[in-house]
Amino acid sequence: MRLRPFPDRIGTRRSSYRIQMAERIWNAAHPDEIAAVFGSYDSNLNQIQKQFQVVIVNRGTGIKITGPEENVMKAEQAMDVLLQNVRSGTGLNEQTVRYVVSMVADDAAEEVRELSADAVSLTVTGKAVRPRTVGQKHYLDAIASNTIVLGIGPAGTGKTYLAVAMAVKALKAHDITRIILTRPAVEAGESLGFLPGDLQDKVDPYLRPLYDALFEMLGAEAVERDLEKNIIEIAPLAYMRGRTLDHAFIILDEAQNTTSEQIKMFLTRLGEGSKMVITGDITQIDLPDPRRSGLIEAMRVLKNVDDISIHLFSEKDVVRHKLVQDIITAYANDANNERRSAQNHHERKKNKNG
Repeated sequence: MRLRPFPDRIGTRRSSYRIQMAERIWNAAHPDEIAAVFGSYDSNLNQIQKQFQVVIVNRGTGIKITGPEENVMKAEQAMDVLLQNVRSGTGLNEQTVRYVVSMVADDAAEEVRELSADAVSLTVTGKAVRPRTVGQKHYLDAIASNTIVLGIGPAGTGKTYLAVAMAVKALKAHDITRIILTRPAVEAGESLGFLPGDLQDKVDPYLRPLYDALFEMLGAEAVERDLEKNIIEIAPLAYMRGRTLDHAFIILDEAQNTTSEQIKMFLTRLGEGSKMVITGDITQIDLPDPRRSGLIEAMRVLKNVDDISIHLFSEKDVVRHKLVQDIITAYANDANNERRSAQNHHERKKNKNG
């Protein structure tokens, strides 16, 4: 690597500040790998150049990266991580590239490298299920090392999907004998009574995301077979009352819509050799009184209990379309602005009356 001083001039006077410019050659083993890292129409490459203010040129014998020394190093790190993803079969999409680039920019390259390690599980089509963000990896580590985990965060962070993947992994390893998936059947603006069919038909739409995750992991036929044998059970939360759940991996989804009594009832179903994962998004509570959310209370009550982990996702962990992350951030900013406005109004009123 050659370092060259890059003078910053103001008029005819030479400034004492120097930007150390650097050139670095980055090599990949195969042209197909380079094409994958660069992306369609060099879209990935453009993201890296824009983020780190470098110039990247394909010289045929190698990829030359030119720019400020530290930026060149970070651009190379980002390309190394993307290449690692390609070689591990994880693949690259817009969200992955955006996340890798932002994490490398925040000096978290080593943490991101670990994401392409061994797969948690395989889908029915043979696709490896791996954490796609550092937050997801910490969540999976928490599930592996704790009996009860609360996974709390916005939509699109993989809370339920990764919990189901861990449940399937435990079932295949014979660590458990059954998987139990449950959700509270809370009306979110619609009335259950007006839906067609019997009770099961009415609650099935609320459980559909759980079916979808299982179908992807095991295939529809295997899921139907395991449902008949009670190896897998999918049911509304109310069906858990009065039971002791031994040697099971139990997932409570959409827990923000449980009451204090419901979540306490659920937690006390834990039996010998079982694990529990409770997921929810406390910004999307459909209860008549959001302040009565059992999940919010559980976060407070259980925060210091051994063998229980509370994992909080952020908008950085969203693995859906980029707009989902932007929407979540916009709503969070709006809520913060409203809080500040209400607080300022209260203080002005207090000062006026005081």
